[in-house]
Amino acid sequence: MSEYWSTRFAREGMIWGNQPSPSAFQAKAWFLEHGVKSVLVPGAGYGRNTKVFSSDMDTYGVELSHAALELAAAWDGGTRFIEGSALKPQLDITVDAVYCYDVLHLFLAAERRRLIDASLAQLRPGGLMYFTSFSDEDPNHGHGIMLEPGTYEYKEGKYAHFFSDADLREHFAAVEIVETGTFTESLPSPGSGTHEYILRSILARKRK
Repeated sequence: MSEYWSTRFAREGMIWGNQPSPSAFQAKAWFLEHGVKSVLVPGAGYGRNTKVFSSDMDTYGVELSHAALELAAAWDGGTRFIEGSALKPQLDITVDAVYCYDVLHLFLAAERRRLIDASLAQLRPGGLMYFTSFSDEDPNHGHGIMLEPGTYEYKEGKYAHFFSDADLREHFAAVEIVETGTFTESLPSPGSGTHEYILRSILARKRK
């Protein structure tokens, strides 16, 4: 999986353009409402979403792809980017919030647990979490080879987990769930045009 993304970033650059996800603005508004001063972005990519936070908060982006980090350093000078895996803690401090956009669904079950556990380990007690992921309502759900329940290799060399609301809530059973939701997002397609994805979101709070 890491090789797939490193190759794509090196070949295609800013794959999804430079416009942040609307969910980043929603997360930022929620974070500011609750006095968040610092935020961690696991799987930060090339900084498309980190820039939303870095103007007002101490922002830390963790990314495995060196090619993506080279793009990120040029795009968002306000974020401290760290080269490493989001599946284990990378900070020696705790932050007030975690924003994780469309990363959780990229892993098999054991690694999804590791991502959530690593995020919690770097989040202060009472801190906030905002995650997005593929929904089981997305048209790609059920296509291709099933690797695990809800997880499909829907394109050659590319797989994802498609969450139901109950499944998403079960993944975050260790924290206080504030709200879950579903939304549709449009992203540029390779070459030209756009592609729509149906995503789920979860807002949660780490227990004190």
